[in-house]
Amino acid sequence: MSLTDTLSDVGFGIGWGAVRHLPEPVVDRGFRAIADRTYRKEGPGVHQLRSNLARVLDAESRGALEDVTRDNLRLYMRYWSEVFRLPAWDGARMRESFNLRSGVDLLDEAVNSGRGAIMVASHSGNWDLAGAWACDRYGGITTVAEQLRPQALFDKFVAYRQSLGMEVLPLGSSDTLRTLVRRLREGRLVCLVADRDISGTGVPVDFFGDTASIPAGPATMSLMTGAPIMPVRLWHTADGLQARVDPALPIPTTGDRPERVLELTQTMADALADSIREHPADWHMLQRLWLSDPPTRVAS
Repeated sequence: MSLTDTLSDVGFGIGWGAVRHLPEPVVDRGFRAIADRTYRKEGPGVHQLRSNLARVLDAESRGALEDVTRDNLRLYMRYWSEVFRLPAWDGARMRESFNLRSGVDLLDEAVNSGRGAIMVASHSGNWDLAGAWACDRYGGITTVAEQLRPQALFDKFVAYRQSLGMEVLPLGSSDTLRTLVRRLREGRLVCLVADRDISGTGVPVDFFGDTASIPAGPATMSLMTGAPIMPVRLWHTADGLQARVDPALPIPTTGDRPERVLELTQTMADALADSIREHPADWHMLQRLWLSDPPTRVAS
């Protein structure tokens, strides 16, 4: 294990072990200070975030790019402060921190009908808190996790999400797709963050006017099982995490399987783009996304 890996593992261990015991105002000020320092340091992640946000802001908002970038980092640090505290929250605290403004009837119907649903979101708001809420209401969800280095850090993330009630499957495992399909056929919720292709097996779609690779898994599973894909919009306000569940995306009925996967994935990408456009400061994409972007520069 490298020194960087060791420090990452230790740092996250301290976060989960210590942050929950500190007064929340102290934690909030501390994480906001970390965000502002990160913004001033202008590292590769901040550079890529600014580049990504410049693509999604409309013409009227581009003059506020620096403000949106700084606010985005502050909200990203809010996400991490909540991640470190969430395992210590009881059900009442979790529920009062999450407000599903619309769409609970769509979720209830999907679960009660026995057909399940594929919930997709962008890297926005606090997807862990949204998942914890769904676990509390529906008795659990199934999701996937990107393999992290070192292994000990990945194990900590899996244990953290399992403690919230989630079944966590490793991304890229040969058994993962089969298990996800089985869960859908059991009438369960499969919840995925679907705006970035991590596995390298995605399909090219138009995303804010340029080509990006987006995971094809949600479309593939929907066509295999008939389970609907429902986009979820997530954003923060002073009152907590806000959410809205959109109606199911239309499932293509013409064309061969690859054509239908591509069409449904494009429809999903359009829905995700619409949610990002509404709340760009909540979209925490610090990685390269568009195929035309140069590789993320390495800090010297």
